[in-house]
Amino acid sequence: MATVVSLNEHDDDTFIETVRGSTSKPALLSVDDAKAMDVSKMTDLFTRHLNPGQLHFMKLLGFHKVKIERAEGMYYYDQNGRQILDFFGGFGSLALGHNHKRVLDARRKFQDENRQEIAIAFMSQYASALAFNLAACSPGELDMVFLGSSGSEAMEAAIKVAERAAGPKRPKIVYAENSFHGKTKGVLSITDGALYRGEFKLVDNTVKVPFGDIDAIEIAFRTDPQIGVIVLETVQGGGGIIQADTAFWQRLRELCDKYGVLWVADEVQCGFGRTGKFYAFEHHGVVPDVTALAKSLGGGKSAVGAMIAKRDVYMKAYGTPKTAMIHAMATFGGIGEACVTAIEAMNVLYDEHLIDNSAEMGDYLLQRLKQLQARYPSLLKDVRGQGLMIGIEFHDLSKTMPLVLRPVVAMLDDKLKGSLPGFIGSHLLRDHGVLVAFTEYNRNVIRLEPPLICERSHVDDFINAFDEVMSRGIVRIVKDFVAAQVK
Repeated sequence: MATVVSLNEHDDDTFIETVRGSTSKPALLSVDDAKAMDVSKMTDLFTRHLNPGQLHFMKLLGFHKVKIERAEGMYYYDQNGRQILDFFGGFGSLALGHNHKRVLDARRKFQDENRQEIAIAFMSQYASALAFNLAACSPGELDMVFLGSSGSEAMEAAIKVAERAAGPKRPKIVYAENSFHGKTKGVLSITDGALYRGEFKLVDNTVKVPFGDIDAIEIAFRTDPQIGVIVLETVQGGGGIIQADTAFWQRLRELCDKYGVLWVADEVQCGFGRTGKFYAFEHHGVVPDVTALAKSLGGGKSAVGAMIAKRDVYMKAYGTPKTAMIHAMATFGGIGEACVTAIEAMNVLYDEHLIDNSAEMGDYLLQRLKQLQARYPSLLKDVRGQGLMIGIEFHDLSKTMPLVLRPVVAMLDDKLKGSLPGFIGSHLLRDHGVLVAFTEYNRNVIRLEPPLICERSHVDDFINAFDEVMSRGIVRIVKDFVAAQVK
Protein backbone atom coordinates (compact mmCIF):
# COMPACT_ATOMS: atom_id res chain seq x y z
CA MET A 1 0.00 0.00 0.00
CA ALA A 2 1.45 3.39 -1.03
CA THR A 3 1.61 6.26 1.41
CA VAL A 4 2.74 9.85 0.83
CA VAL A 5 4.83 11.40 3.60
CA SER A 6 5.75 15.10 3.72
CA LEU A 7 9.36 15.86 4.61
CA ASN A 8 8.56 19.44 5.45
CA GLU A 9 5.10 20.84 4.93
CA HIS A 10 6.53 24.40 4.82
CA ASP A 11 9.37 23.75 2.40
CA ASP A 12 7.96 24.55 -1.05
CA ASP A 13 5.72 21.49 -1.04
CA THR A 14 8.67 19.06 -1.19
CA PHE A 15 7.46 15.48 -0.73
CA ILE A 16 8.87 11.98 -0.88
CA GLU A 17 6.81 8.96 -1.73
CA THR A 18 7.61 5.85 0.28
CA VAL A 19 6.12 2.59 -0.86
CA ARG A 20 5.60 0.20 1.98
CA GLY A 21 5.00 -3.54 1.69
CA SER A 22 6.18 -3.72 -1.91
CA THR A 23 8.79 -6.47 -1.32
CA SER A 24 7.10 -9.73 -2.24
CA LYS A 25 7.91 -12.89 -0.31
CA PRO A 26 9.40 -15.73 -2.36
CA ALA A 27 7.84 -19.18 -2.22
CA LEU A 28 9.73 -20.15 0.92
CA LEU A 29 9.31 -23.46 2.70
CA SER A 30 8.20 -23.26 6.32
CA VAL A 31 9.49 -25.30 9.25
CA ASP A 32 6.34 -27.41 9.04
CA ASP A 33 6.95 -27.91 5.31
CA ALA A 34 10.45 -29.17 6.07
CA LYS A 35 9.19 -31.52 8.75
CA ALA A 36 6.56 -33.01 6.42
CA MET A 37 8.93 -33.45 3.46
CA ASP A 38 9.08 -36.98 2.07
CA VAL A 39 12.16 -38.80 0.80
CA SER A 40 11.39 -38.03 -2.82
CA LYS A 41 11.23 -34.28 -2.19
CA MET A 42 14.35 -34.42 -0.01
CA THR A 43 16.22 -36.16 -2.83
CA ASP A 44 15.09 -33.57 -5.34
CA LEU A 45 16.17 -30.59 -3.22
CA PHE A 46 19.43 -32.26 -2.15
CA THR A 47 20.30 -32.86 -5.80
CA ARG A 48 19.35 -29.36 -6.92
CA HIS A 49 20.78 -27.32 -4.07
CA LEU A 50 23.24 -29.31 -1.92
CA ASN A 51 25.53 -32.05 -3.23
CA PRO A 52 24.46 -34.36 -6.08
CA GLY A 53 27.84 -36.11 -6.04
CA GLN A 54 27.42 -37.09 -2.41
CA LEU A 55 23.98 -38.46 -3.16
CA HIS A 56 25.62 -40.97 -5.53
CA PHE A 57 27.45 -42.61 -2.61
CA MET A 58 24.40 -42.48 -0.37
CA LYS A 59 22.46 -44.38 -3.02
CA LEU A 60 25.19 -47.02 -3.27
CA LEU A 61 24.87 -47.70 0.45
CA GLY A 62 21.09 -47.42 0.56
CA PHE A 63 21.30 -44.50 2.97
CA HIS A 64 19.23 -42.27 0.65
CA LYS A 65 16.05 -44.15 1.52
CA VAL A 66 16.11 -43.04 5.15
CA LYS A 67 14.38 -39.96 6.54
CA ILE A 68 15.19 -39.41 10.20
CA GLU A 69 12.12 -38.24 12.09
CA ARG A 70 13.61 -38.05 15.59
CA ALA A 71 16.53 -39.22 17.71
CA GLU A 72 16.91 -40.18 21.34
CA GLY A 73 19.73 -41.73 23.33
CA MET A 74 21.49 -44.37 21.25
CA TYR A 75 18.91 -44.39 18.46
CA TYR A 76 17.60 -42.63 15.38
CA TYR A 77 13.99 -43.26 14.33
CA ASP A 78 13.11 -43.19 10.63
CA GLN A 79 9.95 -42.40 8.68
CA ASN A 80 8.68 -45.95 9.24
CA GLY A 81 9.21 -45.90 12.99
CA ARG A 82 12.22 -48.19 12.73
CA GLN A 83 14.94 -47.55 15.31
CA ILE A 84 18.52 -47.35 14.10
CA LEU A 85 21.32 -48.09 16.57
CA ASP A 86 23.89 -45.32 16.22
CA PHE A 87 27.44 -46.69 16.26
CA PHE A 88 28.52 -43.84 13.96
CA GLY A 89 27.98 -41.05 16.49
CA GLY A 90 28.53 -38.18 14.08
CA PHE A 91 32.29 -38.85 13.92
CA GLY A 92 32.48 -38.51 17.69
CA SER A 93 30.00 -35.63 18.07
CA LEU A 94 27.48 -37.43 20.25
CA ALA A 95 29.18 -38.36 23.51
CA LEU A 96 25.92 -37.81 25.41
CA GLY A 97 23.75 -39.49 22.79
CA HIS A 98 20.87 -37.82 21.04
CA ASN A 99 18.82 -35.18 22.85
CA HIS A 100 20.09 -35.70 26.37
CA LYS A 101 17.40 -34.46 28.76
CA ARG A 102 19.69 -32.35 30.92
CA VAL A 103 21.08 -30.58 27.88
CA LEU A 104 17.60 -29.92 26.52
CA ASP A 105 16.46 -28.59 29.89
CA ALA A 106 19.45 -26.23 30.16
CA ARG A 107 18.84 -24.86 26.68
CA ARG A 108 15.09 -24.49 27.28
CA LYS A 109 15.66 -22.59 30.53
CA PHE A 110 18.13 -20.29 28.79
CA GLN A 111 15.56 -19.52 26.10
CA ASP A 112 12.67 -19.08 28.52
CA GLU A 113 14.65 -16.49 30.49
CA ASN A 114 15.46 -14.49 27.33
CA ARG A 115 19.16 -14.68 28.09
CA GLN A 116 21.67 -12.98 25.78
CA GLU A 117 23.13 -14.78 22.79
CA ILE A 118 25.45 -12.28 21.14
CA ALA A 119 27.04 -9.94 23.66
CA ILE A 120 30.23 -8.99 21.87
CA ALA A 121 30.44 -5.57 23.49
CA PHE A 122 30.34 -7.02 27.00
CA MET A 123 31.91 -9.83 28.97
CA SER A 124 29.86 -13.02 28.89
CA GLN A 125 29.30 -14.98 32.08
CA TYR A 126 28.61 -18.07 29.97
CA ALA A 127 31.80 -17.87 27.90
CA SER A 128 33.76 -17.16 31.08
CA ALA A 129 32.26 -20.17 32.87
CA LEU A 130 32.90 -22.48 29.91
CA ALA A 131 36.51 -21.32 29.70
CA PHE A 132 36.92 -22.00 33.44
CA ASN A 133 35.48 -25.51 33.03
CA LEU A 134 37.79 -26.29 30.12
CA ALA A 135 40.80 -25.13 32.12
CA ALA A 136 39.65 -27.20 35.10
CA CYS A 137 39.46 -30.34 32.94
CA SER A 138 42.82 -29.72 31.26
CA PRO A 139 46.05 -30.98 32.83
CA GLY A 140 49.22 -29.03 33.42
CA GLU A 141 49.27 -25.40 32.41
CA LEU A 142 46.59 -25.60 29.73
CA ASP A 143 44.31 -22.82 30.90
CA MET A 144 43.85 -20.13 28.22
CA VAL A 145 40.80 -20.67 26.02
CA PHE A 146 39.56 -19.52 22.62
CA LEU A 147 35.95 -20.37 21.75
CA GLY A 148 34.67 -21.01 18.25
CA SER A 149 32.01 -22.93 16.38
CA SER A 150 33.79 -25.92 14.82
CA GLY A 151 36.79 -28.19 14.96
CA SER A 152 38.34 -26.44 11.98
CA GLU A 153 37.99 -23.07 13.68
CA ALA A 154 39.46 -24.41 16.92
CA MET A 155 42.42 -25.88 15.03
CA GLU A 156 42.93 -22.66 13.07
CA ALA A 157 43.17 -20.86 16.41
CA ALA A 158 45.57 -23.53 17.69
CA ILE A 159 48.07 -23.27 14.84
CA LYS A 160 47.85 -19.47 14.84
CA VAL A 161 48.60 -19.11 18.55
CA ALA A 162 51.47 -21.61 18.24
CA GLU A 163 52.93 -19.97 15.14
CA ARG A 164 52.86 -16.53 16.74
CA ALA A 165 54.38 -17.83 19.96
CA ALA A 166 57.12 -19.63 18.03
CA GLY A 167 57.99 -16.35 16.35
CA PRO A 168 58.64 -15.16 12.79
CA LYS A 169 62.04 -16.85 12.57
CA ARG A 170 60.43 -20.29 13.12
CA PRO A 171 57.38 -20.33 10.82
CA LYS A 172 57.44 -23.98 9.72
CA ILE A 173 54.85 -26.50 10.93
CA VAL A 174 55.35 -30.26 11.02
CA TYR A 175 52.33 -32.48 10.38
CA ALA A 176 51.76 -36.20 9.81
CA GLU A 177 50.89 -38.42 6.90
CA ASN A 178 47.19 -39.36 6.80
CA SER A 179 46.33 -36.46 9.08
CA PHE A 180 42.97 -34.69 9.14
CA HIS A 181 42.71 -31.32 10.86
CA GLY A 182 39.86 -29.63 9.00
CA LYS A 183 38.77 -28.19 5.67
CA THR A 184 39.32 -24.46 6.08
CA LYS A 185 42.39 -23.33 4.15
CA GLY A 186 44.82 -22.93 7.04
CA VAL A 187 44.34 -26.38 8.55
CA LEU A 188 43.76 -27.88 5.10
CA SER A 189 47.45 -27.15 4.54
CA ILE A 190 48.29 -29.66 7.29
CA THR A 191 45.58 -32.14 6.28
CA ASP A 192 47.20 -34.90 4.27
CA GLY A 193 44.50 -35.76 1.77
CA ALA A 194 44.66 -35.12 -1.97
CA LEU A 195 40.86 -35.34 -2.15
CA TYR A 196 40.37 -32.52 0.35
CA ARG A 197 43.30 -30.44 -0.87
CA GLY A 198 41.92 -30.49 -4.40
CA GLU A 199 43.74 -27.83 -6.37
CA PHE A 200 43.57 -25.12 -3.70
CA LYS A 201 46.58 -22.89 -3.23
CA LEU A 202 47.65 -23.72 0.32
CA VAL A 203 50.27 -22.31 2.65
CA ASP A 204 53.69 -23.84 2.09
CA ASN A 205 55.40 -23.46 5.47
CA THR A 206 54.81 -27.14 6.24
CA VAL A 207 56.88 -30.31 6.68
CA LYS A 208 55.31 -33.79 6.48
CA VAL A 209 56.52 -36.80 8.49
CA PRO A 210 55.17 -40.35 8.92
CA PHE A 211 52.78 -40.61 11.85
CA GLY A 212 54.40 -42.22 14.89
CA ASP A 213 57.94 -42.03 13.45
CA ILE A 214 59.89 -40.33 16.21
CA ASP A 215 63.18 -40.67 14.34
CA ALA A 216 61.81 -38.74 11.36
CA ILE A 217 60.57 -36.03 13.71
CA GLU A 218 63.92 -35.77 15.48
CA ILE A 219 65.76 -35.47 12.16
CA ALA A 220 63.36 -32.73 11.06
CA PHE A 221 63.80 -30.79 14.30
CA ARG A 222 67.59 -31.15 14.24
CA THR A 223 68.12 -30.23 10.61
CA ASP A 224 65.59 -27.44 10.15
CA PRO A 225 65.85 -24.60 12.69
CA GLN A 226 62.85 -22.88 11.09
CA ILE A 227 60.49 -25.51 12.52
CA GLY A 228 58.55 -23.98 15.40
CA VAL A 229 55.39 -26.09 15.65
CA ILE A 230 54.31 -29.72 15.31
CA VAL A 231 50.61 -30.63 14.93
CA LEU A 232 49.39 -34.19 15.48
CA GLU A 233 46.10 -35.93 16.13
CA THR A 234 46.52 -38.00 19.26
CA VAL A 235 44.47 -40.68 17.51
CA GLN A 236 44.17 -40.48 13.75
CA GLY A 237 40.47 -40.90 13.03
CA GLY A 238 40.44 -40.39 9.28
CA GLY A 239 43.63 -42.42 9.00
CA GLY A 240 41.78 -45.50 10.25
CA ILE A 241 41.96 -45.20 14.07
CA ILE A 242 45.75 -45.14 14.25
CA GLN A 243 47.64 -44.63 17.52
CA ALA A 244 51.24 -44.24 18.55
CA ASP A 245 52.57 -45.84 21.72
CA THR A 246 53.37 -44.10 24.98
CA ALA A 247 57.11 -44.14 24.27
CA PHE A 248 56.49 -42.06 21.14
CA TRP A 249 54.51 -39.36 22.93
CA GLN A 250 56.93 -39.11 25.83
CA ARG A 251 59.89 -38.84 23.47
CA LEU A 252 57.98 -36.23 21.42
CA ARG A 253 57.54 -34.12 24.54
CA GLU A 254 61.26 -34.39 25.26
CA LEU A 255 62.21 -33.40 21.71
CA CYS A 256 59.84 -30.44 21.68
CA ASP A 257 61.38 -29.19 24.93
CA LYS A 258 64.91 -29.78 23.65
CA TYR A 259 64.45 -27.98 20.33
CA GLY A 260 61.97 -25.35 21.49
CA VAL A 261 59.14 -26.64 19.25
CA LEU A 262 55.53 -26.14 20.32
CA TRP A 263 53.32 -29.26 20.23
CA VAL A 264 49.69 -28.87 19.19
CA ALA A 265 47.53 -31.91 20.00
CA ASP A 266 44.39 -32.19 17.87
CA GLU A 267 41.77 -33.74 20.17
CA VAL A 268 38.73 -32.57 18.19
CA GLN A 269 37.56 -36.14 17.60
CA CYS A 270 39.37 -38.20 20.21
CA GLY A 271 38.89 -35.82 23.14
CA PHE A 272 35.98 -35.24 25.54
CA GLY A 273 36.25 -38.68 27.12
CA ARG A 274 36.05 -40.77 23.96
CA THR A 275 39.15 -42.87 24.65
CA GLY A 276 38.51 -43.31 28.38
CA LYS A 277 40.32 -40.12 29.47
CA PHE A 278 39.13 -36.55 29.00
CA TYR A 279 42.02 -36.10 26.55
CA ALA A 280 43.58 -39.02 24.71
CA PHE A 281 47.09 -37.70 25.41
CA GLU A 282 46.46 -38.22 29.14
CA HIS A 283 46.94 -41.97 28.59
CA HIS A 284 50.62 -41.23 27.97
CA GLY A 285 51.43 -38.95 30.89
CA VAL A 286 52.28 -35.95 28.73
CA VAL A 287 50.82 -32.49 28.15
CA PRO A 288 50.99 -30.57 24.85
CA ASP A 289 51.48 -26.82 24.58
CA VAL A 290 48.17 -26.30 22.79
CA THR A 291 45.16 -28.52 22.20
CA ALA A 292 41.71 -28.29 20.61
CA LEU A 293 38.27 -29.76 21.25
CA ALA A 294 34.97 -29.62 19.34
CA LYS A 295 32.36 -32.19 18.25
CA SER A 296 30.95 -33.59 21.54
CA LEU A 297 31.78 -30.37 23.38
CA GLY A 298 28.50 -29.09 21.93
CA GLY A 299 26.47 -31.75 23.74
CA GLY A 300 25.01 -33.00 20.47
CA LYS A 301 22.86 -29.86 20.23
CA SER A 302 25.22 -26.99 19.42
CA ALA A 303 28.31 -26.25 17.36
CA VAL A 304 31.13 -25.47 19.81
CA GLY A 305 34.89 -25.62 19.36
CA ALA A 306 37.66 -24.63 21.74
CA MET A 307 41.39 -24.08 21.67
CA ILE A 308 43.16 -24.47 25.03
CA ALA A 309 46.75 -23.23 25.34
CA LYS A 310 49.36 -22.90 28.03
CA ARG A 311 49.32 -19.40 29.46
CA ASP A 312 52.90 -18.57 28.45
CA VAL A 313 52.21 -19.63 24.85
CA TYR A 314 49.03 -17.59 24.70
CA MET A 315 50.64 -14.52 26.26
CA LYS A 316 53.54 -14.62 23.80
CA ALA A 317 51.02 -14.55 20.97
CA TYR A 318 48.33 -12.19 22.24
CA GLY A 319 49.42 -10.93 25.63
CA THR A 320 49.50 -7.18 25.08
CA PRO A 321 46.70 -4.69 24.37
CA LYS A 322 48.27 -4.16 20.95
CA THR A 323 48.08 -7.86 20.04
CA ALA A 324 45.03 -8.95 22.05
CA MET A 325 42.57 -8.55 19.18
CA ILE A 326 44.66 -10.24 16.48
CA HIS A 327 42.71 -13.46 16.95
CA ALA A 328 39.79 -12.54 19.19
CA MET A 329 36.60 -14.59 19.11
CA ALA A 330 34.41 -14.31 16.01
CA THR A 331 30.77 -13.22 16.15
CA PHE A 332 29.48 -16.63 17.20
CA GLY A 333 32.44 -17.63 19.35
CA GLY A 334 31.11 -17.87 22.90
CA ILE A 335 27.49 -17.39 21.85
CA GLY A 336 25.27 -17.72 24.92
CA GLU A 337 23.18 -20.84 24.34
CA ALA A 338 26.12 -22.71 22.81
CA CYS A 339 28.19 -22.02 25.94
CA VAL A 340 25.34 -23.07 28.22
CA THR A 341 25.00 -26.28 26.22
CA ALA A 342 28.72 -27.05 26.52
CA ILE A 343 28.75 -26.19 30.24
CA GLU A 344 25.92 -28.64 30.88
CA ALA A 345 27.48 -31.26 28.60
CA MET A 346 30.74 -31.17 30.57
CA ASN A 347 28.86 -31.59 33.84
CA VAL A 348 26.84 -34.50 32.44
CA LEU A 349 30.07 -36.15 31.23
CA TYR A 350 31.36 -36.34 34.79
CA ASP A 351 28.08 -36.68 36.71
CA GLU A 352 27.11 -39.75 34.68
CA HIS A 353 30.65 -41.21 34.73
CA LEU A 354 30.70 -41.38 30.94
CA ILE A 355 34.50 -41.25 30.67
CA ASP A 356 34.76 -44.38 32.83
CA ASN A 357 31.91 -45.96 30.87
CA SER A 358 33.74 -45.27 27.62
CA ALA A 359 36.79 -47.12 28.91
CA GLU A 360 34.72 -50.06 30.18
CA MET A 361 32.45 -50.40 27.14
CA GLY A 362 35.40 -49.89 24.80
CA ASP A 363 37.25 -52.78 26.40
CA TYR A 364 34.15 -54.95 26.10
CA LEU A 365 33.55 -53.98 22.46
CA LEU A 366 37.18 -54.68 21.55
CA GLN A 367 37.01 -58.05 23.29
CA ARG A 368 33.89 -59.07 21.37
CA LEU A 369 35.33 -57.82 18.08
CA LYS A 370 38.57 -59.74 18.55
CA GLN A 371 36.49 -62.88 19.03
CA LEU A 372 34.88 -62.19 15.66
CA GLN A 373 38.27 -61.54 14.11
CA ALA A 374 39.36 -65.00 15.23
CA ARG A 375 36.16 -66.45 13.75
CA TYR A 376 36.47 -64.63 10.40
CA PRO A 377 40.24 -64.28 9.76
CA SER A 378 39.80 -64.22 5.98
CA LEU A 379 37.64 -61.10 6.25
CA LEU A 380 38.94 -59.20 9.28
CA LYS A 381 42.56 -58.02 9.16
CA ASP A 382 42.69 -55.99 12.39
CA VAL A 383 40.64 -54.59 15.26
CA ARG A 384 42.10 -51.65 17.16
CA GLY A 385 41.33 -48.56 19.17
CA GLN A 386 40.78 -47.30 22.69
CA GLY A 387 37.62 -46.50 24.56
CA LEU A 388 34.72 -45.97 22.18
CA MET A 389 36.90 -45.02 19.22
CA ILE A 390 37.49 -48.27 17.38
CA GLY A 391 38.53 -49.31 13.88
CA ILE A 392 37.69 -52.59 12.14
CA GLU A 393 40.03 -53.16 9.21
CA PHE A 394 39.10 -55.60 6.45
CA HIS A 395 41.47 -57.38 4.10
CA ASP A 396 41.70 -56.22 0.51
CA LEU A 397 38.82 -57.74 -1.41
CA SER A 398 41.02 -60.19 -3.34
CA LYS A 399 42.21 -61.85 -0.10
CA THR A 400 38.62 -62.55 0.92
CA MET A 401 37.82 -64.33 -2.35
CA PRO A 402 38.10 -68.04 -3.20
CA LEU A 403 41.64 -68.91 -4.29
CA VAL A 404 40.70 -69.24 -7.95
CA LEU A 405 39.46 -65.65 -8.09
CA ARG A 406 42.23 -63.94 -6.12
CA PRO A 407 44.71 -63.26 -8.97
CA VAL A 408 42.06 -61.57 -11.09
CA VAL A 409 40.54 -59.50 -8.29
CA ALA A 410 43.98 -58.52 -6.92
CA MET A 411 44.55 -56.33 -9.98
CA LEU A 412 41.54 -54.28 -8.91
CA ASP A 413 42.26 -54.13 -5.17
CA ASP A 414 43.20 -50.47 -5.13
CA LYS A 415 40.08 -49.40 -7.01
CA LEU A 416 37.92 -51.70 -4.87
CA LYS A 417 39.23 -50.45 -1.51
CA GLY A 418 36.30 -49.49 0.63
CA SER A 419 33.86 -51.72 -1.19
CA LEU A 420 33.75 -54.43 1.48
CA PRO A 421 33.19 -51.99 4.38
CA GLY A 422 30.55 -50.38 2.18
CA PHE A 423 28.81 -53.71 1.59
CA ILE A 424 28.92 -54.50 5.32
CA GLY A 425 27.71 -51.04 6.33
CA SER A 426 24.85 -51.21 3.84
CA HIS A 427 23.70 -54.61 5.13
CA LEU A 428 23.97 -53.50 8.76
CA LEU A 429 21.66 -50.56 8.11
CA ARG A 430 19.20 -52.31 5.82
CA ASP A 431 18.92 -55.66 7.60
CA HIS A 432 19.67 -54.80 11.22
CA GLY A 433 19.06 -51.10 11.73
CA VAL A 434 22.67 -50.39 12.72
CA LEU A 435 24.63 -47.34 11.51
CA VAL A 436 28.43 -47.34 11.26
CA ALA A 437 31.01 -44.91 9.83
CA PHE A 438 33.95 -45.14 7.46
CA THR A 439 37.41 -43.52 7.24
CA GLU A 440 38.91 -41.05 4.78
CA TYR A 441 42.32 -42.53 4.01
CA ASN A 442 42.23 -46.25 4.75
CA ARG A 443 38.98 -47.10 3.02
CA ASN A 444 39.14 -50.70 4.26
CA VAL A 445 38.23 -49.54 7.78
CA ILE A 446 34.85 -49.25 9.45
CA ARG A 447 35.02 -46.75 12.29
CA LEU A 448 32.90 -47.10 15.43
CA GLU A 449 32.27 -44.05 17.62
CA PRO A 450 29.02 -44.71 19.46
CA PRO A 451 27.78 -42.33 22.17
CA LEU A 452 29.52 -42.73 25.52
CA ILE A 453 26.16 -43.66 27.07
CA CYS A 454 26.55 -47.02 25.29
CA GLU A 455 25.64 -50.05 27.42
CA ARG A 456 26.58 -53.74 27.16
CA SER A 457 23.23 -54.51 25.56
CA HIS A 458 23.99 -52.04 22.76
CA VAL A 459 27.40 -53.62 22.21
CA ASP A 460 25.77 -57.06 22.12
CA ASP A 461 23.17 -55.87 19.60
CA PHE A 462 25.89 -54.48 17.36
CA ILE A 463 28.05 -57.61 17.64
CA ASN A 464 25.11 -59.90 16.88
CA ALA A 465 24.23 -57.86 13.79
CA PHE A 466 27.85 -57.70 12.61
CA ASP A 467 28.30 -61.43 13.23
CA GLU A 468 25.20 -62.28 11.19
CA VAL A 469 26.40 -60.25 8.20
CA MET A 470 29.92 -61.70 8.39
CA SER A 471 28.56 -65.24 8.66
CA ARG A 472 27.13 -64.95 5.15
CA GLY A 473 30.63 -65.16 3.65
CA ILE A 474 32.10 -62.91 1.01
CA VAL A 475 30.20 -64.33 -1.97
CA ARG A 476 26.79 -63.91 -0.41
CA ILE A 477 27.70 -60.50 1.03
CA VAL A 478 28.49 -59.28 -2.48
CA LYS A 479 25.45 -60.97 -4.05
CA ASP A 480 23.11 -59.50 -1.44
CA PHE A 481 24.55 -56.06 -2.05
CA VAL A 482 24.14 -56.32 -5.81
CA ALA A 483 20.59 -57.62 -5.41
CA ALA A 484 19.72 -54.63 -3.22
CA GLN A 485 20.94 -52.23 -5.93
CA VAL A 486 18.63 -53.82 -8.48
CA LYS A 487 15.52 -53.39 -6.33
